[in-house]
Amino acid sequence: MKNIQDTNKKPILLKSLVQPTSVSAAIVPLRPQEEKNISERERLKAQVERINQMAGELEAAIFELKAIANTLNTQKRYPALNQEPCKDICQYFAVCVPWVKRKPDESFILTTRRIDLFRAEREAALLAQQLRQQTKKRLVSQQQRKNESGAKTDTKNLFKKVLVNKS
Repeated sequence: MKNIQDTNKKPILLKSLVQPTSVSAAIVPLRPQEEKNISERERLKAQVERINQMAGELEAAIFELKAIANTLNTQKRYPALNQEPCKDICQYFAVCVPWVKRKPDESFILTTRRIDLFRAEREAALLAQQLRQQTKKRLVSQQQRKNESGAKTDTKNLFKKVLVNKS
C-alpha cells in the first residue's frame, strides 16, 4: 500500500486552540414557569399597545386621504364654464380599525373601533350655527340699546320743547 499525502491539510496552530474565542450567543438558562408567564404577559401588553398605536396611525392616514380627496374635489368644482362638474373623486362607507380593549379582569378583547369620517364637518356646522345665533342675539341687543337710547333722547327733546314753549 502506498501512502498518499494530503497537501490540502494545514498544520494546526496550538495558539488558536489555547486562545478563548468570542461567544455570539449564550445558552439561556432555564427559567421558572412564573417568570416566563410574566414576560409573556408583558409581551402581550406591548403587542396590545402596538396594535392600538397602529390603529391610531391608520385612522390619521384615512383622514389624510379624505383631506386630499376633498382638496381635489374643490379644485374640480370650478371647471371652465363649458364643462360639466366632475363627480366626487372618492366615496366613503363605514370604516373601522382593529382595536384591543382591556377588560376589568385584565383580559383583552380584540374588536374594532368605528371611524367617524364626517365628525369634523358636523362639528363645524354646529359651531357655525352657534356663532350665527350669538351674532343674531348681539345684533338684537344692540338694536334694543339703540331704540332705548333713541327713546331717551326723544323724551329729553320733548321735555326741552315743552319747557321752551312754556317760557
